[in-house]
Amino acid sequence: MFKAGYVALIGLPNAGKSSLVNALVGQKVAIVSSKPQTTRDNILGIITTNEYQIVFVDTPGIHRSKNSLDKAMNKSVRSAISGVDLVLYLLDGSKTPNQEEIDYINHLSQNKKVVRTKIDLKGQQDFESDISISSKTGENLAQLINLILDNLPSYEKPTYLYDPDYYTDKSVKFLISEQIREEALNILKQEVPHGIAVEIIRFYEEKDIVFIDADIVCEEDRHKGMIIGKGGEVLKRIGSSARQYAQSILEKKVMIKLFVRVEKDWRNKPQKLKNLGY
Repeated sequence: MFKAGYVALIGLPNAGKSSLVNALVGQKVAIVSSKPQTTRDNILGIITTNEYQIVFVDTPGIHRSKNSLDKAMNKSVRSAISGVDLVLYLLDGSKTPNQEEIDYINHLSQNKKVVRTKIDLKGQQDFESDISISSKTGENLAQLINLILDNLPSYEKPTYLYDPDYYTDKSVKFLISEQIREEALNILKQEVPHGIAVEIIRFYEEKDIVFIDADIVCEEDRHKGMIIGKGGEVLKRIGSSARQYAQSILEKKVMIKLFVRVEKDWRNKPQKLKNLGY
């Protein structure tokens, strides 16, 4: 029997959802950062074998809405939960869950499993969990796949939800823009708040080379200088990382030009969010 279905990964910010998707798929699908709310949209990561196809829906972290972007992210979580075969709630194993989080888990539909992540880190682990895993070491990931398959629909013949060659539903432009944002977040750390986005302005592909122009959007004038860095050093580091990643997935030479643009309060502007893909 062939197994196929959708699995939503939900949990608080920084619970390890994106790291788990990347580890299971074996490709970089979602960006990873120590900053909360790094994932802003539902991203699909797809595993296909001769016996099954699992479509993982990586969702933004559950949190209280502060602006239009936050509301859009929480809407993405609700949408993901409503249309899947199984919900995996990821619980940060390095922390003790509070009563609010426990209540949220208990109120989820019955087609859920609790997955405690980050078991390679030291911390309190006092929540009864169906399975504990580590995306970093790979511990119990095979068992997790088996647990998922036990909860997916069966088919008499291979039934693919997506082309077997796909490992994500996102475009190359989206993946590259996210790589730029990830590198910016990781380099800048606490210097610039979470309110940055990336917009691909030009994507021109020739036989042996691809030309990409992208804007890094920030909310305040003072953040622009931080993103550029002294002598453009920070922007060059971001661009170098993005270029290497783009070349690895496009398999050809890539030229990237990055610019920094200030868009005050862009997270509260619905049309701007739409233009940026949120």
